Amino acid sequence: MAAPAVADRAPAAATGTTAAPAPTMIDAMSRDLGITREQAESRLLNEARFTGVEAKVRDQLGGSYAGSWLSGPTSSTLTVATTDAATAISTPGVQTKVVSHSLASLDATMVTLDKAAASAPKSTPEWYVDLQSNSVVVLSSQPAEATSFIAASGADTSLVRVELSGEQPRTLYDVRGGDAYYINSSARCSIGFAVRRGSTPGFVSAGHCGRAGNSTAGYNQVAQGTFQGSSFPGNDYSWVAVNSNWTPRPWVKGSGGGNVTVTGSAVAGVGSSICRSGSTTGWHCGTVQQRNTSVTYSQGTVSQVTRTNVCAEPGDSGGSFISGSQAQGVTSGGSGNCSSGGTTFFQPVPEILSAYGLTLVTG
Repeated sequence: MAAPAVADRAPAAATGTTAAPAPTMIDAMSRDLGITREQAESRLLNEARFTGVEAKVRDQLGGSYAGSWLSGPTSSTLTVATTDAATAISTPGVQTKVVSHSLASLDATMVTLDKAAASAPKSTPEWYVDLQSNSVVVLSSQPAEATSFIAASGADTSLVRVELSGEQPRTLYDVRGGDAYYINSSARCSIGFAVRRGSTPGFVSAGHCGRAGNSTAGYNQVAQGTFQGSSFPGNDYSWVAVNSNWTPRPWVKGSGGGNVTVTGSAVAGVGSSICRSGSTTGWHCGTVQQRNTSVTYSQGTVSQVTRTNVCAEPGDSGGSFISGSQAQGVTSGGSGNCSSGGTTFFQPVPEILSAYGLTLVTG
């Protein structure tokens, strides 16, 4: 009797010539910066020109250099800050600003704060050199706590100012087919494909990996999402909605760790080549043998899966089956292993998308 590729147990927590810009970059700059396409093109040209100018000015000013910044819709002005009032720069588009503190002194203050980072309160997650104000800015939702942290760090308080802020930085991760995820801090399965349901991001996987309401953590053990739907036996599919730390990508983890871009879900016919990505055995390929197969596991029968001669092992469950750039299905189960070879079944993607009203994320 065939066996599902059961979830594995989780481990312990663990300058020169400038090429013409791509039209998509110009479009995005115009949209996000609120400028015209022509301004976007001029901006990139000015920024390339000023890169060389800034390097020369930094060398010229030496210890009096206090940083520089671009301004204007087309980055047409470069302001150079300096502690030397006698500084004169004649380059077109460059203006000077005399300040009290050199960049070296501001950077040294940053080093002092960084060394004390372990003792920073949770209310104070961020600090940086602010060139325009010629100071080191510490952001905090509790200014009094930030002030105490700064004083205890030994930093020169005359160079630091605290700003009230509600920012709560978080790390961001990609949802990629073939990567591991963990269910209820216990079993391990593999992501099938990134999907969306309306504005909700997530991924599809095998149904035997978890039930609606089960929580998931990503390959890095960071909280990831919750199973929204699951069907097994009868079917073997599920979908998980992920939180805002995770971004669905149109990728499957390929051979050597590179990404294979998913462009659609056209069904591959019998005899077609097909590859599978899973978190236990990685990338393996074979051919489609039969479609519309029924397979009986100890838990019951699953119908309308596709049979392949691709191998799989525990923990590969839910992982991606892909032919060329077309998503085919999520790993269900099979027999054999990747040492001696085997047979593996997958639940086709179109049925999963239809069952839950999902849209495949494609490149």
